Amino acid sequence: MSEAQKVPTFDPKDIEDNKIIAALSYIGILCLIPLLAKKDSKFAQEHGKQGLVLLLAFVANMIISMIPILGWLAGFVIGIALLIFAVIGLIKTLMGEFWEIPLLGQYRNKINL
Repeated sequence: MSEAQKVPTFDPKDIEDNKIIAALSYIGILCLIPLLAKKDSKFAQEHGKQGLVLLLAFVANMIISMIPILGWLAGFVIGIALLIFAVIGLIKTLMGEFWEIPLLGQYRNKINL
């Protein structure tokens, strides 16, 4: 298993104490709250980084959506997929689990805050 495919392990107390704030990671710009406020929580940081990658994907999708016809179609499909990823991430976080977003989640390892 490569570095990008490893699912991180978390302390159960860390998960229980920080799952609500980690869930903010999947609500747009609110991903910055766990990244800045919970530097000591590995659980909140991993979700915050993944939420930041998701936010950047939403911004890129907005730019793609400006292209007539093909961009509109691609933007719509990608937007729905990103929304589904955000909802799944939010639910998994509230359940105290970590779920790596397909295709995008691996880029969280490149973020160093």
